[in-house]
Amino acid sequence: MISVNWPFRPNKTPFFYGWVIWVFSTLGILFSIPGQTMGLAVFTDSFIEVLGLSRTELSLAYLLGTIGSSLFLARAGRWYDLYGGRVMITIASIALSLMIVYISFVDIFSKQLGGSVFISFVLIMIGYFGVRFFGQGILTSCSRNVLLLWFVKKRGLVGGIRNVFVSLGFSLAPLLLAGLISFYGWRESLWILALFGGMGFSLMAFIFIRDNPESCGLKADGIISDSDEEIQEEANSITLKIVKRNPVFWIYSLSLSMHALFGTAIVFHIISIFEEVGKSQAEAFSYFIPAAIFSTTSNLIASWFADKINLKPLLIIMLLSFCLGSIGFINLENDWGFWTLALGFGVGGGLWGVLSNLTFIRFFGPKHLGEISGFSSSLTVFASAIGPAAFSLGFDFFGNYAAPAKICLGFLIILVLVAIILDQKEIKNESMDALRS
Repeated sequence: MISVNWPFRPNKTPFFYGWVIWVFSTLGILFSIPGQTMGLAVFTDSFIEVLGLSRTELSLAYLLGTIGSSLFLARAGRWYDLYGGRVMITIASIALSLMIVYISFVDIFSKQLGGSVFISFVLIMIGYFGVRFFGQGILTSCSRNVLLLWFVKKRGLVGGIRNVFVSLGFSLAPLLLAGLISFYGWRESLWILALFGGMGFSLMAFIFIRDNPESCGLKADGIISDSDEEIQEEANSITLKIVKRNPVFWIYSLSLSMHALFGTAIVFHIISIFEEVGKSQAEAFSYFIPAAIFSTTSNLIASWFADKINLKPLLIIMLLSFCLGSIGFINLENDWGFWTLALGFGVGGGLWGVLSNLTFIRFFGPKHLGEISGFSSSLTVFASAIGPAAFSLGFDFFGNYAAPAKICLGFLIILVLVAIILDQKEIKNESMDALRS
């Protein structure tokens, strides 16, 4: 067992060590970008060119690889509960780095094995499985969860400050990666990501991350005495088996997944979507700037309020924002459609960051957080797998991207109505018996 005091004692730092965890929680999510859609989407056209696959074939490879990865995320969540964030984040970072290197050579492997479409399809599908499982799956989830145990009273605000940097980084990542590719080339850009984002971060994570304050002789929030909220959360923690019967879990998970489906499709096909309505590649990438501003602003405001209010209003506003963004997407050929899309998915994306951070610990407690959030992540990753393929097939069948967007809008409206009607009591406001009923 690795000593929490190696290579130094966290309880001897002149400030609360939770802020060090905050730094590495933020970096962990940012360094998962090569396994996120916005990190992979920038390489789409390069993969299509070197592998000889059509856009739909590549989308299907992404679909199958991502679905495959989602099937193992609940198990990965149990690993987090068993081994903690320090071990899991380190391993996930190394594994993500190795999978990025693998993808950088996938065209060479394909040629050595005959270079057929089927071989290219299978090889890139394996790559997508690896980076999605270790990047968007394990690294993101573990980096998010490790911070939640270090703060209780200001959990929303602390998570929100982190999400400001995450939202900004995610929104600007396509622009930065596109510049990296144009300067170094797609293969070399992947090597850079593997070296600094994977191997480099894994070493720092192993040195600095600690699983929880109690193991270091500290208390959450840096206080001296036990927090009543912390004790209540621990006592009222609920198992995944019980959570699966709770409609609150499903409305939040499905809402988060809907954003993953629609948002992933937009990012994955961003150039093609804008070209379809007569807009340039430069205009396509310019979408991420206002979206980042809206996302960062809404995230910070919502995080400040999240410690003072229940999450239900934030869920409803998030879903309404996605509905607004969907209307903008359907009318993207107009200038107002562009800004409505950026506003809707920007604001909604900022609220998504707040809810994905707070929902499961606020409703179900910290004891089984890894397993519960892992299962929810499997649904989100599954949905993100469907998005690009669904929109690509929708374009092939209907001749435009507006048709699948209208279907998504219909599902979003249903989720809004359910979110309004459903009673949503958080763990601090009800007893364990009520939660089990």
